Parts: sequence; C-alpha cells; structure tokens
Amino acid sequence: MRTNDGLIAATLGALAVVAGAAAITRKSAFGSAVGRRHQPTVIAARRLNRASGLIAASTLLDSGIEHYRGAFHNRAMIAPLVVSALTLAVSAHGTRDARPVAHRLRDSVYAGAALTGLIGTGFHLYNIGKRPGRFSWKNYSWQNLFYASPILAPSAVALAGLLGYYSERLRESRSTGAPRVFGLPAGRALAALTAAGLVATAGEAGLLHFRGAYHDPFMYVPVTVPPIAAALLAETAASRPRKPRRLARWWLRLTTLIGFVGAGFHIFGVHREMGGWRNWRQNVLNGPPIPAPSSFSGLALAGLAALGLIEEHPHA
Repeated sequence: MRTNDGLIAATLGALAVVAGAAAITRKSAFGSAVGRRHQPTVIAARRLNRASGLIAASTLLDSGIEHYRGAFHNRAMIAPLVVSALTLAVSAHGTRDARPVAHRLRDSVYAGAALTGLIGTGFHLYNIGKRPGRFSWKNYSWQNLFYASPILAPSAVALAGLLGYYSERLRESRSTGAPRVFGLPAGRALAALTAAGLVATAGEAGLLHFRGAYHDPFMYVPVTVPPIAAALLAETAASRPRKPRRLARWWLRLTTLIGFVGAGFHIFGVHREMGGWRNWRQNVLNGPPIPAPSSFSGLALAGLAALGLIEEHPHA
C-alpha cells in the first residue's frame, strides 16, 4: 500500500513538472502568436493577468487549508478565500481580453485584493504580537514566527491584486512612445515590484524551511534561485539596458519551473507523513503547503512580462 502511495505521489509530482513546462511553453507561444495582432502593452497586461491569477490560485488554496486548520475562529479569515477566488476569476477574464482599455470590475477586485492583503498582514502581526514573548528573540519566543500566523503570507494576496491592478493601468497607457504607469517607466517599475515580491516570498519560504531544519537539500532551492532572479530584475530596472537580458529571462523561466516542481516536492512531503495519502485529511493540514510554491511561478511570469516591456522600449 505504501508503494502505491509513493507511485501516486511521484505521478502527481511529475504532472506538476509537466504543468510548469507547459505554462512556459504556452507563454512563449502566446507571445509570438499574439504579438503580431496587439500592441505590446496589451500583451504584457494579459501576461500580468495570468501571473495574478496563478498567485491568486495559490493563495486561495493555501489560505483555505491554513484557515480551515484554524477552524475559521475569526470571521475575517474567510475574506482572503473570497477575494482570491474573485481575483482568480477576473484574471481569467483579463487573460482573454485583448482590448486596450481597463475593466472597471477587474479594477475593483484587484484593488480589493491589494487592500485585503495589507489588512491581513496587520492581522497576522497582531496574532504574533499577542502571544507570550511577542517578537522578542529571548526565551525562544522567536518561535512565534514559526508557529503563529505566517507573517508574510497575506502579501501574496496583495501581490496578486497589485499585479492585476498594474495590468489594467498598462491597458490604459498609449502605444505611442514608452508606456508609463503612475508616471514611472512601466517595464522598469514592474521589474522592481516583481523583484520585491520575489524577495518577500523567498523570505517566507526561508523561514518555514528553517523550521524544517532544511532536512532535504532541495529546500535550499527556493531561498537561492528566486533571490538571484530578484537581483537580476532589480539590476535591469536600475540600469536601463540597451540589450536583451538573456540571463535574466532564462533565470526567470527556471524560477517559473521551480514553483511547479516545488509543489511536486510538497506533494511528496505530504506522502511522507504518518499514513501518507491514506490519512490525507490530517496530512494535508500538517504537511508542507502544496499550493505555496506556485507563487514563485506567478511572480516569475510577471518578471518576464516586465522584461518584454523593457526590451520593447530599451531607452525608457
């Protein structure tokens, strides 16, 4: 029976890898097929819709599992589920929308997601602060960061909203000249935002993997590869590159793949818990969060959209 469980876990992990590769391939095909028909800002906006939707799917599943484990003792714990589901829905709509105009409903949902993520961070900080020891590093109270509400988890909801809201601003920008959003060069500003998101997400992964004592060498991957991608994006945002950033593009593609492969590893981690998938009701709650790594994939796709904008207007 254990062998069958291992086979199931391995199969699901392989499917996760295939899904990641398919996402990269589809993205490249999307860019080449649609690029001949629509202006670059709309192409980038649709890519951002896809990135926002992927992050929203991750937060919907992850917060659903974690808040279910917390028995939804606070009614506000249902908010990220509702907001993430709405964000996923409008992102799917935006991915198919080729019009160069912002959509009011998508705008409202994305803004609501960003606000929900900000408020959720406050709730999580309060949850840690009310525990004995609070944020002190004395008397082992630093363990509050491990076992209380994950301090940076709501930022994923905010990132999904910010990327989606940014996509709508891109649609509004004119195709003549270099596109600007909030008065800033669109590509470079998006690269900086994505770099910050990658650093925050890697920090959250690093904290939780430290809690797991890095017992598997692969646990070092999400705290090394995404930060390098963030550094490459930050350098691109600051330097006004005149040539395509091939290393940054390939590193972001690797980061996209890592998000899906990470979900496969987490599936295997659930399998290794007592009872494996036969005891899935408990192990999905107590094992590694399966949907969490896909946030890296969503952010990497946003970074690729930023590179596309920068290469289209290298002097902006």
